[in-house]
Amino acid sequence: MMNGINRVSGRWLLAATLVVALLMPLQSQAQSQSPEEMIRDNVESLMGDLEGRKDYYADNLGELEALVDSNLDQVADFRYIGASVMGSYFRNATPEQRSRFADVFRQTLIDTYTRGLVTFDYKELRVLDTQQSQRHDDQASVAMEVVADNGQVYPVSYSLRLSGGEWRVVNVIVNGINLGLTFRNQFDQAMRDNNRDYDAVIEGWSPEVGVDELEQGGDA
Repeated sequence: MMNGINRVSGRWLLAATLVVALLMPLQSQAQSQSPEEMIRDNVESLMGDLEGRKDYYADNLGELEALVDSNLDQVADFRYIGASVMGSYFRNATPEQRSRFADVFRQTLIDTYTRGLVTFDYKELRVLDTQQSQRHDDQASVAMEVVADNGQVYPVSYSLRLSGGEWRVVNVIVNGINLGLTFRNQFDQAMRDNNRDYDAVIEGWSPEVGVDELEQGGDA
């Protein structure tokens, strides 16, 4: 049983690491730079920053967490993401509950990503040269691949939206698993299990992505 838990935790950390690979170093860029160029530049910057420092950060998680925390607000649209994860329940939530869930969701990701960043061993992060054209000017997706030390290749697709003149991440798909949709389903199940008690669900929020899901992949 414990081995199964470790495997689930390990793969969730994998997913977290893939997202943080984009989020951690990303700063506001000139709008003339495409989302693809922006992500490629910052992924390369991240790999340079982490080179030879994983052991240091493993012993100084607070420092790494602060670094992640300081950049997330500039990159991810957590109000948008929180509303999306709450789904149909968002409408009946109070403004305070909506705000609190966005904050809890954000902190959960920071805690998980920080540990994932120093746990998962990857060989290469690469933004693909061939990207799909977009149907809307204010939406974009960027495809990446993460190559693990064992040679396993994990396809990653980031969804971004233009907000206030800046590109913001709103979702990520890992190996065909739509993490935003997965979290929304988990929120829905938690609401059912807690008799639609918003406060109980928010306080107990602890999302997971199962090992079998990420290893086998799924439909985007």
